[in-house]
Amino acid sequence: MSETTLVLIKPGGVQRNLIGEITRRIEARGLKVAGLKLIVADRATVEEHYSEHRERPFFKDVCDYLTSGPIVAMAVSGTNAVKAIRTMMGATNPLEATPGTVRGDFALTIDDNLTHSSSDPEAAARELGLWFSEGLPS
Repeated sequence: MSETTLVLIKPGGVQRNLIGEITRRIEARGLKVAGLKLIVADRATVEEHYSEHRERPFFKDVCDYLTSGPIVAMAVSGTNAVKAIRTMMGATNPLEATPGTVRGDFALTIDDNLTHSSSDPEAAARELGLWFSEGLPS
């Protein structure tokens, strides 16, 4: 089933010049980059993105981190894109991520786990609307 999902390359991934490597892995898997932009995220968008975690103790820190430098927002399309991307990125805690995943190969801490990817198709639709409010290219 073809679907579109969101990938964010967080400030640590951008600072470490991993944009090309992460994008290469996505494309090598047979998925299509349907939209891509390098931005400095505004606080309101980040807070809305993580709104379900507003009452959690890490909410402020994750919002501070995502607004601390440039990020890449990427819309990725293809067969089973949501699950494929989640698998490729690896476990949220990089110390539990399998080698061969982005986090397993490049991240060392949960605070700087390099990427975000949508958890399911419903979250993907909501998140893509936030990060690509102008719409995706046809």
